[in-house]
Amino acid sequence: MHIRFGTDGVRGEANSALTVETALALGRAAARVFPTSRVVIGRDTRRSGPMLELAVAAGVCAEGADAVLLGVVPTPAVAAVSAQEKITGVMISASHNPFYDNGIKLFAPGGRKLSDAEQAQVEAALEDLLQPVPHPGPVRELVGRVIQGDAQAGEAYLDSVAAAIEGRTLQGLKVVLDCANGSNFEFGPLLLERLGVELCVLANSPDGLNINHECGSTSIAALSERVVAEGADLGIAFDGDADRLLAVDHTGEEVDGDHIIALCAIDLAARSRLAHNTVVVTVMSNLGFLQGMQRAGISVVQTAVGDRNVLQALAAGEFSLGGEQSGHIIFADHSTTGDGLLGAVVLLDLLRRSGRPLAELAQAAMTRLPQVLLNVPVSRPMPEIASLLNQELSAATAELGETGRVLLRPSGTEAVVRVMVEAEQSEDAQRIAEQLALAVEMLARS
Repeated sequence: MHIRFGTDGVRGEANSALTVETALALGRAAARVFPTSRVVIGRDTRRSGPMLELAVAAGVCAEGADAVLLGVVPTPAVAAVSAQEKITGVMISASHNPFYDNGIKLFAPGGRKLSDAEQAQVEAALEDLLQPVPHPGPVRELVGRVIQGDAQAGEAYLDSVAAAIEGRTLQGLKVVLDCANGSNFEFGPLLLERLGVELCVLANSPDGLNINHECGSTSIAALSERVVAEGADLGIAFDGDADRLLAVDHTGEEVDGDHIIALCAIDLAARSRLAHNTVVVTVMSNLGFLQGMQRAGISVVQTAVGDRNVLQALAAGEFSLGGEQSGHIIFADHSTTGDGLLGAVVLLDLLRRSGRPLAELAQAAMTRLPQVLLNVPVSRPMPEIASLLNQELSAATAELGETGRVLLRPSGTEAVVRVMVEAEQSEDAQRIAEQLALAVEMLARS
């Protein structure tokens, strides 16, 4: 059985595509490739989380390492412990996916996402461990232990996030917070209230089945309505494992990751804190973001989709800020991975210091060009899709000229091909996107 990592670990329907056997083998593989004495494990609120958590822990112990269970914590909290203690980290979460999916993502010792070479090592070890032959490990006193983590790890993580605003308060801001019934349902409200925010909290009663259900960063309608009804300054929505965020302004309009990154880049540059005056984003960032950064005199480095690619570019260039339109935002001076709560705290601090509403700031930072994103289901992997439809892509690109953009790529986490088109007119973007989607469908059926 061959298991390959997507853009963010292994993910699939729990107990079907992602089985207990796979989780156990992945725990062993992680401990084998990164032989640290302990492995820290966190999870989100899905019903399948405890099942997979224990399977991963069993695999870790079978390789002679101790498994430290943090329970329900945000992904960046796992990364923080991994970074501080220089040990391997495992997060059990399918991020924004529905409750019946789950996933396993790894952090190398030091809180880093895996490099391509490290990922290949884990995949090879995993494939070996899934073979139907015995895999004996250390015995007697060398067998690892399962250790329940204590509250200190969570408190240390919250302290590190709060430290990003250097002792300033967030008092005077009224915020509606959507916790997605996910792993930030306790951490998010706790820290923001400590920092002085007046909060109205949504989706903070997880039951194992309601994570991301009509809430969170992929479903902000209820958040938008509540912000307007409460007369709040803004709303913030996390995803299921809280490594990303989106916002809505006081009118209920969405402020996506591109806008938040643009705001933070301009603010950091104004305070001479944007390393090399450069920000890192993926090819999915809106063309309006690139234009906004050009006006602000800020350089942009673009990578392939996935926060792992952004992190690699940040490290290679020694840059301090990067992220994705979806809301993964990395403040490399403070964290080794995307962090929704850190992003929320930094954004709120920016607003409080500016004294201006989010809507006004976002509009000044960039103008979002109309963008259409279509997901075309496919029955087989199609990594070569762009080259196969080169003629259609060339025609679309020529039609749009410099005022638009086309991107065609297979998803790294789902059986779909993503078609993205930007244009000055939304009608043109929709028409060209539908034409390309039809071409993908026809090719997939052939």
